[in-house]
Amino acid sequence: MSLNTFGHLFRVTTWGESHGPAIGCTVDGCPSGVQLSEADLQPWLDQRKPGTSKFTTQRKEPDEVRILSGVFDGVTTGTPIQLMIENTDQRSKDYGDIAQAFRPGHADITYHQKYGVRDYRGGGRSSARETASRVAAGGVARAVLAQLVPELRISGYMVQMGVQGIDRARFDAAVIGGNPFFCPDPVAAEAWAVYLDELRLSHNSVGAVIEVVATGVPAGLGAPLYGKLDSDLASAMMSINAVKAVEIGDGMAAATLTGVENADEIRMGANGPEFLSNHAGGILGGISSGQPVVVRFAVKPTSSILTPRATINARGEEIDLITKGRHDPCVGIRAVPVGEAMMACVLLDHLLLDRGQTGGVRGRIG
Repeated sequence: MSLNTFGHLFRVTTWGESHGPAIGCTVDGCPSGVQLSEADLQPWLDQRKPGTSKFTTQRKEPDEVRILSGVFDGVTTGTPIQLMIENTDQRSKDYGDIAQAFRPGHADITYHQKYGVRDYRGGGRSSARETASRVAAGGVARAVLAQLVPELRISGYMVQMGVQGIDRARFDAAVIGGNPFFCPDPVAAEAWAVYLDELRLSHNSVGAVIEVVATGVPAGLGAPLYGKLDSDLASAMMSINAVKAVEIGDGMAAATLTGVENADEIRMGANGPEFLSNHAGGILGGISSGQPVVVRFAVKPTSSILTPRATINARGEEIDLITKGRHDPCVGIRAVPVGEAMMACVLLDHLLLDRGQTGGVRGRIG
């Protein structure tokens, strides 16, 4: 299996399977001299780890990350950083019934069609367990960004569960970490708890929409045409397990606007250009404008459910399949810290690319 690496200068290669002894990643291209320890990475992994509420899989994994290389005396050396997370609560016997059957809506069948062999225990590389490695790499990226761009902030949250969306008039960033859904609307969070509990007890699942916003992003990141910041962000978010759609700024809704409505008008402020709106999501022509970078992605419902679904087995026989095991009724919940991590990795990658191409020099306005 090829193509397990993403990034240009800040490059991340993930490895391992859901039910193997460990998962992890190799981070290459991290600048030297950045303070880094396991304690800097663990809080981000704690946000993603399973078993934190009844609304996520009850697999109990501490997700404790170990730094095996690339750090000496508490600072990065500029050499590859190897990160490892042990798997401690695998229950591979739960997957015996799907060893020769394909879960509808899951990558089981396409992995088999491509490789002729697959790790049916939790889905192997197609499992969302792989995303813990990305969150660890995102922690490294955040540590570097904190040193290079101290004012940059990344925040992710859920804006929709199934057909139920938040009311942006009630948006309160302070409540995002106070509910199990990373939801910025306290009223919606209460409604979602009831809704998801009913789905969970009826052996069903549901999708979600996640929004990730980066503020304090310098203008000038990204390059025209084939090196666009938004194309790399879209690719990064689309690579997350179970993601089916990505949009930047107004995204698909931009098609419903007129030119008058869509244009982000500009005025000159005391510290430079000021935009009067942000339909573009902070990116114009593939280059950051200095406004908040806004990305949303849609996560499909978990395909591993206890409700029987029609499928076939490896012999081509038609069967009805119930997927046993411990699964998220809404996998979008734990996708929030993953989206934040991918935003951090892409922004750092483009920051390093920009420093190499322009040295950080900017066109003068005013």
